[in-house]
Amino acid sequence: MKTDKVQSIIKKWNGDPNYAIEMLQDIQSEFRYIPKEVIEEISESTGIPRTQLYYLATFYKAFSLKPRGEHEIQVCTGTTCYVKGAFRILESLQRKCGLSDGETTDDLQYTLKYVRCLGCCSLAPVISLDDAIIGKAKSSTIEGLLARKVGEVDTK
Repeated sequence: MKTDKVQSIIKKWNGDPNYAIEMLQDIQSEFRYIPKEVIEEISESTGIPRTQLYYLATFYKAFSLKPRGEHEIQVCTGTTCYVKGAFRILESLQRKCGLSDGETTDDLQYTLKYVRCLGCCSLAPVISLDDAIIGKAKSSTIEGLLARKVGEVDTK
């Protein structure tokens, strides 16, 4: 199954080595990470050296060689958010999900990431769940937030 999807992505870009980043973006989007066997497959199909593909996959922060959760939780740890309680939110998330920075739950539902700034300092402390920004976040709201479906998150 993976091979068919990978081959269709390679064909989408005509197997052109100049589109290595685009291929990796499509792979990341499809699988939520870039499996090592997929790097091998892209290399064999396009002639792009594996070392170059690994370089790209590790250089760009958008790519991951480890499986990511279906939902990504980002907690701002910038100065304003930290002062206003981001550390309590982190502790709550770590207790609830058993995760540290960059880790993913065993069921592949959530990945936790600490970020330096989400650009919403006036809403501190701020977290994001996928594309939803949650301002004035509290550790007491984490459990309810995780129980909801992403589409139901109230971003006000």
